[in-house]
Parts: sequence; C-alpha cells; structure tokens
Amino acid sequence: MLAANKQPGDFVGTLAELQQTTGFARATVSEAVRLLRERGVMEIRPGRDGGLFVAETSPVIKLRHTLLTVRHSATSVADAIVVREALEEVLVLDATAHRRESDIADLRALMAALRKTKASPEKFMTTNWQLHARIAEITPNALAKALYLGVLDFIKSETTEFAPDDTEWSENFDNRIAVHDQLVEAIASGSIVAARKAVATHNSTT
Repeated sequence: MLAANKQPGDFVGTLAELQQTTGFARATVSEAVRLLRERGVMEIRPGRDGGLFVAETSPVIKLRHTLLTVRHSATSVADAIVVREALEEVLVLDATAHRRESDIADLRALMAALRKTKASPEKFMTTNWQLHARIAEITPNALAKALYLGVLDFIKSETTEFAPDDTEWSENFDNRIAVHDQLVEAIASGSIVAARKAVATHNSTT
C-alpha cells in the first residue's frame, strides 16, 4: 500500500499499477491522471524509471468556494465531475465498511452545518465539499483518496461565485439536504446495500 501523505517528487505508480490498485477502467484512471496533471498535482516522467510522480507545489492560488459556475473550461469541469462520480461509490462503500464512531460524529456535524446554509449557496457548496472530503478521508485506499481529493480540488479551482435563481435554490435546497443526509446515514448504518442506493440517488440528483 502506498503512503497517503506523499511529498513532491515522490513516486505514485504507473497507470497500470493505478488501474490494478483502484479497480477502475483504464479510461477512468487515464482521465483522472489527466485532470491531476492539469491541476498541477501530478506529473509524468518518461523512461525506464518513469511513471507518475507527485508534482512540485505550484504557487497558483487554489480554491474558489462556490456553486458550479465555470471560470475556464466547462468541458474540463464536466469531465472532472464524471471522474468524481466514478470514484464516489468506491469511497462511500469504503467509508461504510471502515467508519468509526468519530467518523460518524464528524459527518453528522457537517450535515448539521449543511442544514444551516440555505441563505448562502456559497456556504452550502463549501460545506458540501468538506463533507465529501471527510467521507474520502475514511478509506484505507490511499490512491483512490488522492485521486478523489485531487479531482475535487480541480473542480473547486475552476468555479467562481454563483447566484442561483432564488426560486430554484429554495425549492431544491431541502432535496439536496435529504440526499446528503441519506448518504451520511447509510455510511453510519454500515449497510453496503443502503450505501449503494444512497450513492445512486446522490449522483442522479446533485
């Protein structure tokens, strides 16, 4: 198992190794790596001792804590969301199998915070990302976690402030809360069946 906390310049693996370790299709792994390279998280070195390495830290300012209005390439962000959703089930199922009481407490605390964000779509999205990142932290699969968090960072960096239609936001807020509450409670229950259902509902709704 690769260490979770890798430093700039550390070897991550080859595409084949990532595919074997994560269990994802080659196309999914390749797309995730492409996005991480664009984000400056990972670099590819050719040659006999080449492969994927943690990139040197970039001075580029990262986060824009907002709902999804795209700042640069809408296609890239759409691709990133596809990759994120492909990783979502693996991470949620891992969280369901490995969660501890402290994890459940943290997730429920984030849900409580999420419920208080109706007046601010920006705060909702910030808290939503924190919730999903906390779910990802539970998995023992360091590679899947690194890929997911890298893609999440990319999405955050490529979006800007967003003022949604007030009526649409108000009407759909309760549904967004219900979907995420289902996700957290499925993880808390330890039921893989409930977790799969919650992920399917989440990915088709949000």
